Amino acid sequence: MSSQAALGAKALDDRDYPTAIEQLTKALATNPSNPSPLWLIQRSTAYQRSAQYELALADADAALHAAKSRARREFIATAHFRRAVALHGLKRFGDARLCLTWCRKSNEKEKGLGIWQAKVKNDFDKAEKELGSDAPEVRTTVKEIPDKVEENVKEKSAPLATAAQAPAPPAVTSKEKIRHEWYQSPSSVTITIFAKGVPKDKAEVMIGEQSVSLPTYIFFNAKAHNYQLEVSFPIGTTEQTYALDFSPLFAKIKPAESTYSIFSTKVEIILQKATPGRKWSNIEGDESSLQDSSNEPVGNVMQAKTGDKGPVYPTSSRSGPKDWDKIDDADEGEDQDVNSFFQKLYKDADPDTRKAMMKSYQESNGTSLSTNWADVQKAPVPTHPPEGVEAKKWGS
Repeated sequence: MSSQAALGAKALDDRDYPTAIEQLTKALATNPSNPSPLWLIQRSTAYQRSAQYELALADADAALHAAKSRARREFIATAHFRRAVALHGLKRFGDARLCLTWCRKSNEKEKGLGIWQAKVKNDFDKAEKELGSDAPEVRTTVKEIPDKVEENVKEKSAPLATAAQAPAPPAVTSKEKIRHEWYQSPSSVTITIFAKGVPKDKAEVMIGEQSVSLPTYIFFNAKAHNYQLEVSFPIGTTEQTYALDFSPLFAKIKPAESTYSIFSTKVEIILQKATPGRKWSNIEGDESSLQDSSNEPVGNVMQAKTGDKGPVYPTSSRSGPKDWDKIDDADEGEDQDVNSFFQKLYKDADPDTRKAMMKSYQESNGTSLSTNWADVQKAPVPTHPPEGVEAKKWGS
C-alpha cells in the first residue's frame, strides 16, 4: 500500500473525511489505468459519510469494474454494498435495494448487509405507500454492471475531484456546548440532546432494563429492576466522545415501545412510561423513586394496613410472628440510626458512588460495602465473611 493510501485509510478510521479523500485521490493518481478497488471503496465511503452521494456512487461503480477486472469477489460484493448506500443517500431506494441483492449474491456475510437491507426496505415501502409505485424513489434503473467509469468521470468530474473542491463537512457542536432538556406527558418522557452533526452510523442509544441487587438496608427485598438510558456518539473528527447516562431512570418504562431519532441538529428520545399518569420529578431515579405502579416499595415487605403495629414478616417459627414492637428500645434505636445513616449516604451519593455500593454489596454477598467506584469497577468484589464463619454456596 502506498503511503498516501495508508494515510487515507487512517484518516477514514479517524472520521477525517476531507483528508481521507485527499490522500486516497493522490494514491489513485499513481495508477489511473488500473486503480485499486480497495482505495476506490474507501474513497466512496469517505464521500458518502460527508454527504457527497454522487461522488460516492461514481467511486463505487469504478470499484466494481476494478474488482471484476481483478476477479476479487470480496471487493465485488463490497462495491455493490457501497453503491447501495450511496443510492440510498440519493433517495433511490429501489436501486439501492437491487444493489443489496447483488451484494448478497456475492457475499451474504458482507458487514452491515442485514441492517441496510432492513433500512432500505423500510424507506422503500414508505415511499411506495406515500408516492406510488411510479415515483423515482422506488423505480429501478440501476444496472448490475454500470457504465464505464471513464464516461461517468467525464460527465460528472466525480472521482477525480479533490478535497479542495469538496463542500465543507456538516457543522458539529463542540462537546462543551452540547446540552439536553426533557419534558413529559402522561404517557411518555421526551429527552432532547441538542447537538449538530451527530453521525447516525456511529451513535449508540441503549434503552433497557437491568436487574440488580440492592443493599438490604435500602430495600427489604434486595432485588430490583433498574431501567436505564445510555447515549454516546463521537464529536466530529475529534477524538472526543459525548456520553449521557441515566441509570437508573426515575421509574419503569417500556423499552420495546421507546424510540429515538437522530436529526441534523438534535437527538430525540421518547421513553414510554410503564405507569401512564405517573409524574416524574427527574430523569434519573434513586431508592425513593424505584417503586411499582401502585407506589409500593420495590421489595416484598408486608406492611400492616391498620392499627399501630409495625410490619409483620413471614416466619416458620412455632411461636408465630415476632412482635417487633417489643424489641428493646436501645437496640431498636441503634438499628434505626445505622439504617438512617446508610439510607442518607446512598440518597446523597453521586451515581458512581451508588454503583460502587450496589456492585460491592451484590458481588460480596452482603459482606462488603464500598463507595469507591474507581476501585470496585476493576474486578469482582470477593466475599469476606466474619471471622469464624465459612462462606458456602447455596445447597453446598
